[in-house]
Amino acid sequence: MHIVVLPGDGIGPVTTATSGVLRAASERFQLNLRLEEHAVGHASLKQFGRTVRPELLDIVRAADGLVLGPTATFDFKNEAHGEINPSRHFRKNLDLYANVRPARTYAGLSGRVGDFDLVVVRENTEGFYADRNMEQGNGEMLVTPDVVISLRRITRLCCERIAHAACRLAMKRRKHLTIVHKANVLKLGDGMFLEICRETAKAYPGLGIDDILVDAMMAHVVRNPDRFDVIVATNMFGDILSDLTAELSGSLGLGGSLNVGDSHAMAQAAHGSAPDIAGQDVANPVSLILSTALLLGWHGENSGAVRYEEAARAIEAAVAKAIGEGRATRDVGGKLGTIAAGAAIAEILQAG
Repeated sequence: MHIVVLPGDGIGPVTTATSGVLRAASERFQLNLRLEEHAVGHASLKQFGRTVRPELLDIVRAADGLVLGPTATFDFKNEAHGEINPSRHFRKNLDLYANVRPARTYAGLSGRVGDFDLVVVRENTEGFYADRNMEQGNGEMLVTPDVVISLRRITRLCCERIAHAACRLAMKRRKHLTIVHKANVLKLGDGMFLEICRETAKAYPGLGIDDILVDAMMAHVVRNPDRFDVIVATNMFGDILSDLTAELSGSLGLGGSLNVGDSHAMAQAAHGSAPDIAGQDVANPVSLILSTALLLGWHGENSGAVRYEEAARAIEAAVAKAIGEGRATRDVGGKLGTIAAGAAIAEILQAG
């Protein structure tokens, strides 16, 4: 399996720790992983004059998967000056329409609201995200110095494919899907999203569904998260909800994230580049490590090579064991730095 690794900005060393875990998994399960590293973000801007150089997209398309480290997306505002948002660039150009974000609690780490295990499936290509919902230009406009208009795009195609992605995942888990929306106010856009999700679910026998307004959902997931299995939502609602569920599990640093399309997938931590702690060796590498486990599992399912799915499960188990033993970063009760925490997970993985 050929994986392109883009370390990113700020707390990019979480990518170094992650690569160490991938190499350990490759050795144990004979995955024959080939990691090809390229600069992206500020390092690329300094070296090439662009945060993402043009040929990188073709390099990624030719690979079996992509690992994108944390990038300083808020810093990149002017594409005419080469300041391209790497995350948006790959999500849009590879049509990575489903953002899969699991959240679960771990033995040895007290969750904030009790034990739970759920997955948020977020539509990834349109919605309120002004930088990705237009073919050209931006969906946010400054009409006068005092007036801004933001456009949201909701399409039948994107609703249908994210609904199918969520239903397929729910059928592999506990066969329950919760649709999160705001159709009482956004009657057309969220009304269509809700209708399509309900209709799509009928094609999956035995799948139970319910739907909850997004504001009420925030209360429900804090009060009783273990009632939920797979949750599907439009872009912004899913983004906010998945950050909340990751933090409720113990830390945003525990939130794995996989961006998936029909032909490509990108592992990406749920958190950002955290420049305030860059260079301190304190960032939690688990989010990106779990994201790469999802990437291996996706490749294994698509290729039929079960050893990749076995490796994914083993990485997840090694993360759980490391957290349970306190061999982790400080945000989750440990005392290790970024690199040492990654090495601990790799050591557990190698030990079998």
